[in-house]
Amino acid sequence: MPLGALRPSPLVEQAAQRLREQIAAGHWPVGAKLPGETTLARELGVGRSTVREALRALAGAGLVRPRQGAGVFVLAGEPVEDWPARLRRAAVTDVYEVRMGVEVQAARLAARRRTPGDIAALAAALADRRAAAADGDAAFVEADIALHAAVVAAAHNPVLTGLFAEFVPVLREGLTALLDLTRLRERDPCTGDATHAALVDAVTAGDPEAAATTLGAELESTLALLRTGSTA
Repeated sequence: MPLGALRPSPLVEQAAQRLREQIAAGHWPVGAKLPGETTLARELGVGRSTVREALRALAGAGLVRPRQGAGVFVLAGEPVEDWPARLRRAAVTDVYEVRMGVEVQAARLAARRRTPGDIAALAAALADRRAAAADGDAAFVEADIALHAAVVAAAHNPVLTGLFAEFVPVLREGLTALLDLTRLRERDPCTGDATHAALVDAVTAGDPEAAATTLGAELESTLALLRTGSTA
């Protein structure tokens, strides 16, 4: 199947798209070796540098892989979604289940590793969450997430911190929708205050199991609400 010459404009993007279409259509199946840069450049009507950049883009998407001295080979028929994209597409309940594993372990580590600075940050975050009770749902959710982030930060594990940061956009959206649906804050503007205070107390006191148990129970309760969509 001839590739066809390209029109002027962003040639690299056009070349990458044309090659992607050919791969998706099975013209070059998984495991196949692509034609050389010179051949591709001739068929696409562009320079070899444009083809080279297009192939780099396809490699970045997980579609092809160059092998030193052998050429470029097809790895997959469709691009591999990166982790943030997968999280955006995931159900908030799925993300919450993973969040529980991350945060419960973080709470346990935070109780062991917290510093005076962490303790002060946790106290400030709890105060901010209480102050946000007078504001709208969006502000309250931000303050709630900030408190959880302070707990994760106190674990002093950059991998846990990075994972939690990836979850935040999905959590923000899911929790805001949950509050809107359940109207929890109409009855209790600072919903969950006692549990969050107990979590801060456990981390501050250096009690890993109490911190993990308290946070686990709080997240389980929220997950149940997310699954049912009600306060029943």
